[in-house]
Amino acid sequence: MRKNSVKSTRINGEVQRVLAEIIRGDIKDPRISPLTSVVAVEVAPDLKTCKAYISVLGDEKARQDTYKGLKSAEGYIKNQLARIINLRNTPEITFVMDQSIEYGVNMSRKIDEVIGQMPERNEE
Repeated sequence: MRKNSVKSTRINGEVQRVLAEIIRGDIKDPRISPLTSVVAVEVAPDLKTCKAYISVLGDEKARQDTYKGLKSAEGYIKNQLARIINLRNTPEITFVMDQSIEYGVNMSRKIDEVIGQMPERNEE
């Protein structure tokens, strides 16, 4: 299976959708922030490994606690993933913290500040 094939893209999307559902609804660990989202998923072509890019909106402590909670629930998540998605192999999940959503929110806030400080132009 090639990296950018239709099958690979479909598997990545399905694993991302199911992972988000599991994290949002099934895991009851209080360390995992409710503002956690699965940004992207990369499943290896041999279906043995998977990188899940996780974004947590909040401070550094919330990120660390969420990461620890996800690491401790890795076995449960893999079990649920195997139950829901019928793949030849259920991939080992590696969680990677992604800060792209927080970066985008921060940039948007800075742009709004700069626009607010600009003097009004007089249209003639």
